Amino acid sequence: MNTIYKKMLVAAAAMTFAGFAQAQAAGSTVVSAGWFRVMPTGSSENLTIDSIAGRPVGQQRPNTGAKIDSADTIGLAIDHFFTDNISADFVLGIPPKHDVSGDRGYDKYGKLGEVRQWSPAIVFKWHFFEATTKFRPYVGLGVNYTWFTGETVTNQNFVNNEFGPGSKMTASATPSWNPVFNIGANYNITDRWSVGLSVSYVPISTRGNFETTLANGAVVKSHTKISIDPVVTYLSVGYRF
Repeated sequence: MNTIYKKMLVAAAAMTFAGFAQAQAAGSTVVSAGWFRVMPTGSSENLTIDSIAGRPVGQQRPNTGAKIDSADTIGLAIDHFFTDNISADFVLGIPPKHDVSGDRGYDKYGKLGEVRQWSPAIVFKWHFFEATTKFRPYVGLGVNYTWFTGETVTNQNFVNNEFGPGSKMTASATPSWNPVFNIGANYNITDRWSVGLSVSYVPISTRGNFETTLANGAVVKSHTKISIDPVVTYLSVGYRF
């Protein structure tokens, strides 16, 4: 009986390890959800006045600028394993709303406006170690497409002081394709469930375009180039199908 009991324990252990062997193996798809922290690291150029009432100007205002503040949002990722080590991860989330703050001479105004950022990405990843390993670090390289909605100048005090009382300003931002550099690790709690943490760097830049209607009806068109360059962390819980 002892021999049979030992064999049963060995068989059970083998089945357990076999289950973990499938945790991140070829053909697996892991769906994860969690917390994105988007932390811009860049800044902007000086504001350039392009035209006033249709007349070209092309002059920079010195000591001016803006920066994008950090934001949090919920993320979702679908990671499919083509081999035990190579996967493709489609990453998206609820678009975060960023505050836009004044920089340099505009720092005194605090928040100038806000914008919502859309940045889905696909990242190809190389996972280290064997598929049976619970802890699996990885490196990734991918591409993302970023566009913006809800570009709004909310600080009327800023507009009045810089362009005159009664002026109204609207804003827009250009989209762009960008590379994604990614590192991270997953820990397989069971053969189905895992937790993960990743850090990505995305060199994003955009041109902010502004149209200001003065109190006398004249239109001032201006722009600035803003480097967002966010570091993005993703803390997640995943489930393997």
